[in-house]
Amino acid sequence: MRRAAGTTLLVGTLLPGLAPMMRTRAGAPAADLGPARAHWVDEDTLLWPAPVKPGARYALHHSPRGSLRLEPRGLAGGQTLALHPAGPAPEEVRRRFPHLASLPAFRIELTDQARIRAILKEQLAVSAYARDGQLLDATSVQIAGVIDDLYRYDGPLGLSFEGKTPTLRLWAPTARSVTLHLADRPAAQWSSAEAMRADAFTGVWTAVGRPDWYGQYYAYDVEVYAPATGKVELNLVSDPWSVSLSANGRRSQIVDLDDHALKPPGWDGLRKPPLEAFEDIVVYELHVRDFSIRDASVQELHRGTFKAFTDSQTAGMRHLRGLAEAGLTHVHLLPAFDFATVNEVRSERQDPDWDALAALPGHSEEQATIVEALKDRDGFNWGYDPVHYTVPEGSYASDPDGPARIVEFREMVKGLAGAGLRVVLDVVYNHTHSHGQDPHSVLDRIVPGYYHRRNGEGRVENSTCCSNTASEHAMMEKLIVDSVATWARAYKVDGFRFDLMGHHMMTTMQRVRRVLDALEPVRDGVDGKRIYVYGEAWDFGEVGGGARGPNASQANIGGTGLGAFNDRLRDAARGGGAFSGLQEQGFLTGLSDDPNGTPQGSLDEQRAKLLRYMDWIRIGVAGSLRDYRFTLADGRLASGSEIDYGGRPAGFALDPQENVVYVSAHDNETLFDAIQLKAASSATIADRARMQKLGLSLVLLAQGVPFIHAGDDILRSKSLDRNSYDSGDWWNAIDWSYATNGWARGLPPGENRRHWPTMATLLADPRLRAGRAEILECAAHFRELLRVRASTRLFRLRRLDEVQRRLRFLNTGPGQVPGVLVFTVDNSEDDRIDDPYAAVLAVLNARREALEFVETALKGIAFRLHPVLAESADPLTRSSRFDAESGRLSVPGRTTAVFVLPAR
Repeated sequence: MRRAAGTTLLVGTLLPGLAPMMRTRAGAPAADLGPARAHWVDEDTLLWPAPVKPGARYALHHSPRGSLRLEPRGLAGGQTLALHPAGPAPEEVRRRFPHLASLPAFRIELTDQARIRAILKEQLAVSAYARDGQLLDATSVQIAGVIDDLYRYDGPLGLSFEGKTPTLRLWAPTARSVTLHLADRPAAQWSSAEAMRADAFTGVWTAVGRPDWYGQYYAYDVEVYAPATGKVELNLVSDPWSVSLSANGRRSQIVDLDDHALKPPGWDGLRKPPLEAFEDIVVYELHVRDFSIRDASVQELHRGTFKAFTDSQTAGMRHLRGLAEAGLTHVHLLPAFDFATVNEVRSERQDPDWDALAALPGHSEEQATIVEALKDRDGFNWGYDPVHYTVPEGSYASDPDGPARIVEFREMVKGLAGAGLRVVLDVVYNHTHSHGQDPHSVLDRIVPGYYHRRNGEGRVENSTCCSNTASEHAMMEKLIVDSVATWARAYKVDGFRFDLMGHHMMTTMQRVRRVLDALEPVRDGVDGKRIYVYGEAWDFGEVGGGARGPNASQANIGGTGLGAFNDRLRDAARGGGAFSGLQEQGFLTGLSDDPNGTPQGSLDEQRAKLLRYMDWIRIGVAGSLRDYRFTLADGRLASGSEIDYGGRPAGFALDPQENVVYVSAHDNETLFDAIQLKAASSATIADRARMQKLGLSLVLLAQGVPFIHAGDDILRSKSLDRNSYDSGDWWNAIDWSYATNGWARGLPPGENRRHWPTMATLLADPRLRAGRAEILECAAHFRELLRVRASTRLFRLRRLDEVQRRLRFLNTGPGQVPGVLVFTVDNSEDDRIDDPYAAVLAVLNARREALEFVETALKGIAFRLHPVLAESADPLTRSSRFDAESGRLSVPGRTTAVFVLPAR
């Protein structure tokens, strides 16, 4: 989860032109047309928590001019249709709208469907009157359900071409009129206006153009009743299905993504690095601007843009190519679609003076003051504030007007493929930057009240930090599916990371998977079955617990093939959680073994906590499999579903590919910064670097899909900034020269201020600065472990039954040595897979001291240190030993050792 800079307009406050709410009979709701507590869910059913009383009269009111108002005598200003109480909602309605299932149903007596369609274009309200004429209740109406019932459409939207003739289609079922405006240039006056033709049954407005429209810019004038203002508005809006834009998304552009002029040389024949199974993936999470904005080896005009990935000889690309050669498979790009919070016109931006920032002390407050003063004018943001979902971001292009962003995104994909890497796109379909009549609100100004998820009062939910979308609505789901298919086919994207995936319905995610699976290399130019889909499957907010239907949360993910981030292993490794105290320790950071002196309970309590953490780590290493069984710290033989993680099962997956293993991501502190906060003050920078290497090892040796935050392999720091979404390049840029890691760039801005006293002490301590030697040692270790993982499929098992048969944990139960993870993966003779090794033995010793460990079950097995680690750049790793005669393991403190038994 993250915070993003966004504007939220809440529908439900008193709207312009509406009278104040009216007092009603004691015990009845207050009549108020601001909220929308009634829900028109299908052609003839309306759900409404109205007082159902004998003799009461109920009505639906509609006004084409938006003139409904509350007067002393009741609701006036429009036309009226009778409503009739119909008891509980029909079963099908309760299934579609579980959050409304308890509301009374009312039947609309209107058999002329054409009249319903006309009424839906107007202001709507309902009223209830007692037998004596006293107003009991009145409220506005939400209409997403009935729109889906009447206007569900699965045909083409946006641009399509018949030869060279473009056709534009806009779904706007509640619009009264739609006019297409055209211009030759991105900022020119409109040169023509074309009235669009509506299909009354689909709600789609169409304009068939001419070949000479190609390259022109366009927008729609949509005449529609807007609840946000309480009146009919004429909204000039870009196309939600846009494929090309002018700067800052003000206008859409007519281009054909199949146009050869928009393709880099060799694009149609581009071959991606091979991928046999999703469990073979290793992901590196990277922000486009972070990658190159301070890389002096990149041409100045290319820094911070897609073009930076096209020069194979820059420092950053050499780094990525080296990782690919070692075993990295995918680069995950933070949002690279059109987002709101960066001005795409470079000349209008203002970035802080880097040299002035660098001259300040490493624990100073001044950097934060300088950067925050410019944060709304600089070129940096994470980009989790979407405007147009299916167009590359213009601030990452050489020219934000027109198709340069299309060509250069494709050049980036081609450049990464040439380096041996596939590309994942971080997609944020779970919310938009804004809604209502905000200038950045595209969807809600075309079909007001439809695309966003609203509460019982009609207010847009914002549990994801911005205006939540509703994938349970048919056309929001279609927008998601169409967008994903376009990125896959037209841009050859190899994976999708869904931001807050748990806020989407499971049916949406399964449809995404089906659409991708149907893509074929010959017909579509990509193999959709090799496109990985994963995301944040957190379960919270208005969708939590399946409140709106089964959502794509960890609880529901098993068996779908969708990947879900594993917060269980992350928390146990680092200590604490995303919302816990900054200095809570864990497996990597010295819990129990090397306490940091902060209040974390007695040593016995810390030991008990570490033992609980060890169970979370073990099930994470075993693919977070719900049904995998092993001996827990309390001595029980139990499955992953029986391990408690804050009231939820620690094991949630049914297949290893559903387990995305990580200890660090763009959210919260980098791994290095977490270690700096949590490690004991006596821990040297060498100790801390070893903790970092141990964390990377834990991720890379787990079953599932390893996920690495870019720069963790070079001790990346954001100077303790735990939420750097708008902190500028100063805290986010990566140094591929390895001279620095970003530590001590000043006290971080924003919400970090409350922790400044603790942070200042650490940032001022010269002993905690990582030098080039520590950075290079960590980089070497990461590549070694990549090669270890790539060398054997025993770390990349593909099914639950494989993991259950082959993976065995040692040093378990109540008598275990806490802080030491030991496991074997067997390639038995009677159940062999094609692999150079008959077995592997992994030991992760997170304790300060060397481990001397005897396991009688290992006696007589001729394990030897993995050949990569036998040549390790780290002398302590090279010194790890296994004695087959006695079964004795010897592993230095804070060290990972992998031993192998060669196949015969």
